[in-house]
Amino acid sequence: MKLSGFTDKKLVDLGIAARTKDDLISRMVDLLGRSPKIKDKAAFLRDVRAREALVPTGVGYGVGFPHAKSDAATSVVFAVGRADTGIDFEALDKEPVRLVFLIAAPKGEEPSRVYLNLMARLSFLMKDQANRKRLLTTDSVADVMALLDSID
Repeated sequence: MKLSGFTDKKLVDLGIAARTKDDLISRMVDLLGRSPKIKDKAAFLRDVRAREALVPTGVGYGVGFPHAKSDAATSVVFAVGRADTGIDFEALDKEPVRLVFLIAAPKGEEPSRVYLNLMARLSFLMKDQANRKRLLTTDSVADVMALLDSID
């Protein structure tokens, strides 16, 4: 499973100017909306906000994984964002978030396995401090894509 198969270079933004978690999520939804796999950005944004209201998705290490299953998504897809400054994301470790992976999946049974596997693989990738540092310092989308594919 190559992680790059679930995203695209146009779904990576290494300079998101946001001040709040909601602003960052909104900008990430705009970014993910570039994908033809998102058919209704407004509906997807509502679904992400509803999911985020249940349990915040700041996982620690300066990383957030907002996500939602939504009728607005036709298949599993994600966007990668890096905020210019740290954002309070209600993370478990209370650290501000700069790296965000917004994940979308269609509602239903079949994509659940792929969706959960994708989240697990991205989490594994971001647990490594060197990987986080690489994403925080690179200005190359190609470097981001290569990092995504650095694990099997």
